[in-house]
Amino acid sequence: MRSGRLLWEALGGSRCGPGVCFGKRWADRDAVRAFALGSAGRIATQSPRLPVRAKPYAELQSVGRVASCTMMSAPLAILYEHPQWFVPLFDTLDRRGIAYQAISLTDHGFDLADDPPAPLIFNRVAQSGFLRETHHPIFYTAALLDHWRRRGARVLNGPEVLAIDSSKARQLSLIAGLGFDVPETRVVHRPQDLVRTAEGMSWPLLVKANIGGSGAGIVRYSSAEELARSVAEGSVPDSIDKVLLLQDYVPPRGGTIVRIETLGGKYLYAIEIESGGDSFDLCPADACMIQPGRKAIAMRAIDPPAELIAAAEQIAQAVGMDIGGVEVVIDDRNGAARFYDINALSNFVAKPLDVLGWDPHERLVDFLEARIGELT
Repeated sequence: MRSGRLLWEALGGSRCGPGVCFGKRWADRDAVRAFALGSAGRIATQSPRLPVRAKPYAELQSVGRVASCTMMSAPLAILYEHPQWFVPLFDTLDRRGIAYQAISLTDHGFDLADDPPAPLIFNRVAQSGFLRETHHPIFYTAALLDHWRRRGARVLNGPEVLAIDSSKARQLSLIAGLGFDVPETRVVHRPQDLVRTAEGMSWPLLVKANIGGSGAGIVRYSSAEELARSVAEGSVPDSIDKVLLLQDYVPPRGGTIVRIETLGGKYLYAIEIESGGDSFDLCPADACMIQPGRKAIAMRAIDPPAELIAAAEQIAQAVGMDIGGVEVVIDDRNGAARFYDINALSNFVAKPLDVLGWDPHERLVDFLEARIGELT
């Protein structure tokens, strides 16, 4: 640990939280940046009370760069849940030599006396985590991110972004409030109110769980009778917050939707994704493409009209999203562009070099490096 202790002392380290050194060491921005750029790999955080899982590299351990109260930890911590989605990001950070902690949410816990694990936190927790975890992680994540920010960390895609990301109703309200078209939508909190609420709407309709993810909790109904049977059988979608959306099914022009990715509130790229039938899982990432039994979906890079790009940027900025996608469908009935989803968890497209001709993870790491450089 000697090299770590010397680095810590050289940067003026002052005090240690449970398993993590945090304090004066971040005051020297140049030193922090130099350390980040010179210390590749995932740095494990070790707590005597509530362990934080990470993936330390053996070569880092051999030179003493495993975080402890005798040394400096990385300036960046990435909170994640999916075991595969972020491998490309981790690999890019490793290759670029930027130090970070990869913190798994799965068995995480925190003490209210704890300081943040790093001055910069990048939230990568998915709404669809409940499909893989035994307990829904969203509410815990909101509390954790809020705690870290109150203790002085800067949080990218922080708790206020998570609040919008985890509510389809709030997303649509925000988008409509900005003056953009959305599918006709009504919101209830009891399944027995769905049939009555659908009066006056045109069929088919979608029932959506307010908190979903990866197409989960979305069912299309062709008639009031079909919906009534589903309500009676107890087979309508359920949302952990008990909020349900009743939404007009928008027939997609050309059988596709458009996902516009943003970074720092600005346009990054757009892809057109095949959409059709009753499958609503349109995740374009590598780890989604290789799921057993999942039908391959076609996608291609496009240059959307300037007005769609401007709308997506305005939506992202209104949410306060550091990174994320906005999805829009062109209504085949009248040509209207209807925005219907905000996704703060951008995994990026599978095989980006084939689809885009460049790798957006490089731009994301540029963005993270710039935020590290802003630490004071």
